[in-house]
Amino acid sequence: TQELVESGGGSVQVGGSLRLSCLVSKWTYSSYWGWWRQVPGKEREEVAGLVTREQRTYYANSVKGRFTFSRDSPKNTLYLQMNDLKPDDTAMYYCAADLRRPSESSARRFWGQGTQVTVSS
Repeated sequence: TQELVESGGGSVQVGGSLRLSCLVSKWTYSSYWGWWRQVPGKEREEVAGLVTREQRTYYANSVKGRFTFSRDSPKNTLYLQMNDLKPDDTAMYYCAADLRRPSESSARRFWGQGTQVTVSS
């Protein structure tokens, strides 16, 4: 069973927009949600993230002012709205969540399957 299922990637031109979605399985406790991206040959980097107890969203400097992370709790869905896209935004994008069931002592990091975003000039 896939705990996180992503959708919404695709190809756009410079300046375009995309919205990524991530459906999260219902778990009792979630301590972190986020979006990461990775290009071949480079490490995966965090684009946006929210630690629930802090209630403050982190954004990478490269996306501040252009990307917006949001969460629809009743739908168990995370979103990443990406505006003014640039060629450097081209990457595989992954959603991530730290989830824990009541019977477990600690949370585990789960990843979506990834969705490709390609920005062309």
